[in-house]
Amino acid sequence: MSQPRLISPVLVAGCLILMISFAIRAAFGVFQIPIATEFNWPRAEFSLAIAIQNLAWGFGQPIFGALAEKMTDRKAIILGALVYAAGLVLSSFAVTPEAHQMLEILVGFGIAGTGFGVILAVVGRASSDENRSMSLAIATAAGSAGQVFGPPVAQWLLGFLSWQEVFLVFAVVVLASLAVLPMMKAPTISRTELEESMGTILNRAFRDPTYTLIFLGFFSCGYQLSFITAHFPAFVTELCGPIDPGGLLAGMGITTTSALGAVAISVIGLANIAGTLAAGWAGKRYSKKYLLAWIYLGRTLIAAWFILTPVTPASVLIFSGLMGALWLATVPLTSGLVAHIYGLRYMGTLYGVIFFSHQLGSFMGVWLGGKLYDLTGGYEVVWWVGVGVGAFSAIVHLPIRERPWQAVPRAA
Repeated sequence: MSQPRLISPVLVAGCLILMISFAIRAAFGVFQIPIATEFNWPRAEFSLAIAIQNLAWGFGQPIFGALAEKMTDRKAIILGALVYAAGLVLSSFAVTPEAHQMLEILVGFGIAGTGFGVILAVVGRASSDENRSMSLAIATAAGSAGQVFGPPVAQWLLGFLSWQEVFLVFAVVVLASLAVLPMMKAPTISRTELEESMGTILNRAFRDPTYTLIFLGFFSCGYQLSFITAHFPAFVTELCGPIDPGGLLAGMGITTTSALGAVAISVIGLANIAGTLAAGWAGKRYSKKYLLAWIYLGRTLIAAWFILTPVTPASVLIFSGLMGALWLATVPLTSGLVAHIYGLRYMGTLYGVIFFSHQLGSFMGVWLGGKLYDLTGGYEVVWWVGVGVGAFSAIVHLPIRERPWQAVPRAA
């Protein structure tokens, strides 16, 4: 009997859509200076727009997950792409901070419709039990790859286009990604899963302590990732020791701490691809809840070490590589845990609700980073908050019940 294939048309299509969706999302930081300079806005105005985008993404994820399960995955992805493109097009005409901030709600909902919640649910259903962890990891790594090349592409386009024109180009690219949609044919669901309504499934999940623990644990992932993405370049620029003019970094053209801060984000993205694939491999062989606990503990120890030692170019690169290896490793394990415990029928909605916790953390990481910096003059306080929530996540994963839901007797 032949083994089920890991690489399938569904996985390839899902990877392409995720890569494009996340490449554009990751590029928004590149527009901070061009937009602030053109309109003479404080830096906080567009930062708030990005924070609102994260929050809207979180709100939209369970909504699009539910839409996918009610009106088919492909229709939900088409709707997400249309909303995403509309947000980009309308943003290109926005001339006030409030307009950008409100239009980022559309962009956030568009990311929800073309992002992890919907795509991972389709990929999970299309994968065999044996290949599911690795399939989810490959799809997650594709999103990471988009985050690696999205900002440089945006910066290159800004060399000969205005930021408004780049937004329009991105809108066209989002719509073009729908060309691979015919490849995403989700398999049928088992009769048992079809017999239970979404309301019944959600009610049972919300009353399950395990679901609550997964929800709480995912908060710190969003907090840490978004705080570092938004504020680490500035942290490095201000606090890192000087770069040796005769050293390796200078020989590579990295001569300032501001350049090192940008490179650090790329190092995180590259290490993340390897770390995410390793998490998928491990999730097939070991307990997902214990892997998640170890990942959060690792992040906590790495962050504590970094803030307690002098910030040097070497420590920045070491931190970026280590943290990058654990960056999105939580996504295939968390989504795989939801699929394993609660089944595949309503995975999009159930994972979407949990992902909302991630995006609440994202909003807090971006906003609190700026707020506490203004109050204290540095990032130390908000950094230690991240260490604390990371330790909390490591602990709350330990009591999770990892048995499939069907094995748990229903209450009378």
